[in-house]
Amino acid sequence: MAKNIAEQIVEMLENANVKRIYAVTGDSLNHLNVAVKKSSIEWIHVRHEEVGAYAAAAEAELDGFAVCAGSCGPGHVHLINGVYEAHKSHVPMLVIASTIPSDEMGMDYFQETNTVKLFDDCSYYNQMITRPEQVQRIVQTAIQHAISKKGVAVIGLPGDVSELDAEEATTSNRVFKTNPVIRPSDDELEHLAALINESEKVTIYCGIGAGHANAEVVQLSQWLKAPVGYSFRGKMAIQPNNPNEVGLTGLLGLPSAYHAMHEADLVLLLGTDFPYQKFMPVKNKIVQIEESPERLGRRAKLELGLTGDVKETINALFPLLKEKTDVHFLKEQLAFYDKVKENLMTYVKDYGKEDAIQPEYVAHTLDRLAEKDAIFTVDTGMCCVWGARFITGTGERKMLGSFNHGSMANAMPMAIGAALAHPGKQVIAMCGDGGLSMLLGDMATIFQYKLPVKLIVFNNRALGMVKLEMEVGGMPDNETDMINPDFALIAQAMGYPGKNVHKPEDVESAINECLHYNGPYLLNIFTNPNALALPPKIELDQVIGMTKSMAQLMLGGKMDEVLETVKTNYKHIKGLL
Repeated sequence: MAKNIAEQIVEMLENANVKRIYAVTGDSLNHLNVAVKKSSIEWIHVRHEEVGAYAAAAEAELDGFAVCAGSCGPGHVHLINGVYEAHKSHVPMLVIASTIPSDEMGMDYFQETNTVKLFDDCSYYNQMITRPEQVQRIVQTAIQHAISKKGVAVIGLPGDVSELDAEEATTSNRVFKTNPVIRPSDDELEHLAALINESEKVTIYCGIGAGHANAEVVQLSQWLKAPVGYSFRGKMAIQPNNPNEVGLTGLLGLPSAYHAMHEADLVLLLGTDFPYQKFMPVKNKIVQIEESPERLGRRAKLELGLTGDVKETINALFPLLKEKTDVHFLKEQLAFYDKVKENLMTYVKDYGKEDAIQPEYVAHTLDRLAEKDAIFTVDTGMCCVWGARFITGTGERKMLGSFNHGSMANAMPMAIGAALAHPGKQVIAMCGDGGLSMLLGDMATIFQYKLPVKLIVFNNRALGMVKLEMEVGGMPDNETDMINPDFALIAQAMGYPGKNVHKPEDVESAINECLHYNGPYLLNIFTNPNALALPPKIELDQVIGMTKSMAQLMLGGKMDEVLETVKTNYKHIKGLL
């Protein structure tokens, strides 16, 4: 019996080593679903397509490629946020957007969407299959685009087309994962070496693009006596075994990395597309080395922009460099970093009080008790801050988040993808109460697939980051409060243990119990809603804005909240100013 198109697609996905498809089945996806059932691929039935796309994005970041699917209009629209996440994070993902019968297209049919228009802004490849002879070429080309360009490829698949008999094409049905050596030319390397050799104070700043080059970055920093800062996405790879690291900068960062970058004569940006222009120095020389040349110079005024793989570039550059002997600048930056870390420990030592547990203490305890190869996922917002500042890179740990797209509710779905892709690893989701409640239904997916995900809820009963944004903008926070259900009881209703933690003295034992439980577990920790996350660079208008918002709160009769905010954060403010 001849294969149909759905079976042909699944066979190609098997050959591309795809292990699972995240989707909500139905309608136009049914033939693909049946084909998957007869294959080695597992169909992961999520409750919401957005969760499936997030989970696939996590798997793709960890393992290099993943697949999700959605049926017809509502399924496509539900997918779109997670698809944007994958594309903006530059992870290879294939989206199968099954759709209405081909003869009904353009007729405003039930559940009709134009997949090409809908996914055009969040994909490198986006085509509709309408004939059997297209299938092999389109699927191969889509996967090749996703892997080679590091982003999303979309295949539109009408339900009626998926059941047609398959046809073999004369073009290749294999996927080619190439690994070229890319580095600047010899002339460019000599120019770079001259800049480095003539600069007395050099700071290195690394992003995720330098993640595979930890040893080379460390060797370079020791040769140049250069402090090393890093982006949030680069932290887990660049921090370990790095005696010259000074933390991260940006909105979630530390003043030490900001200071090291601004005090240097020359800043080397390695494998980073760091988005926050205001944190970039403007009075010193900057060199950017990046695999994608179109990104050069869009964040800072460059002295030199080069295209190359960070590891290969450093190896080729090294013979041209003179070893620096003056350690004064490096020692000065490391001493400042020690002081910053000491200040950060203020709230680890000050646990907080009942129903106002310091989130810094929770994150630090979690860091201390988690496995050295744990996979962390962090919700956008305050959980990102605590993850950035208190979860330590070991060289084996991973941290996933919506670092480029900045969407809420990503931590729990990403933990699903991570746990399925790496069943032997400890997977810890640092969830905000706002993020978890947004996609609450897929807590059931965790139970259905018996995933041993640990959900640590930083329950501050507020949209904490939004509240802070409003206050530094000079506005009293409005409609940021969260009236939450009992998340522990919801976990129990879903089929696994859930526990509320109200007192700081119970935090360590509760986290220990959670992490050692053989299965999924939710820990609902009532954290301090007035804990602030101040950036490494505090602008005068931010101070004025906070003063204005506090005054408005006082005039509005919320004096207790004002006093609590000041008491909670005065040490932190003192440490950063």
